[in-house]
Amino acid sequence: MPRRVNDASRAAYSYRIDCAVPSFPDDRPIIVFGGYCALCAGWAKFVIKHDHAGMYRLVHAQSPLGRALYIHYGLDPQDYETNILIADGRAWFKSEGSIRMAEGLGWPWRLASVFRVVPRPVRDWMYELIARNRLRVFGKRETCFVPDRASSDRFLT
Repeated sequence: MPRRVNDASRAAYSYRIDCAVPSFPDDRPIIVFGGYCALCAGWAKFVIKHDHAGMYRLVHAQSPLGRALYIHYGLDPQDYETNILIADGRAWFKSEGSIRMAEGLGWPWRLASVFRVVPRPVRDWMYELIARNRLRVFGKRETCFVPDRASSDRFLT
């Protein structure tokens, strides 16, 4: 399994100089999520519904771009154990990525920032517990999540 890196170990925009990562528009934050996971697809739908400013773009981890980003950040491209938030060229994983995603949705979702009072190792342990059991508890989709026509322009491939 590839070595996991943390969000601070790579320089901002490091993916731009990685020839294995296809070029993509990174002028807005991007959420990389597992398209077959019911929980992850549900999160993507939640973001689309509550991101009234259209701030986020989304990409399936199973797409060529999503896979390349997983590999770039040292994550296993077969086991989508975390969503990735890429904002201002930096990648955020696990609990910190989720908190930052929620904050970006505005009120009342920005209240997720209160979870930072919990030490990060504890938050990440809870995140990992959910991630390990997500398919068993929430299920797996038969097909990869496909956005509706109204939000398809928010998805990268």
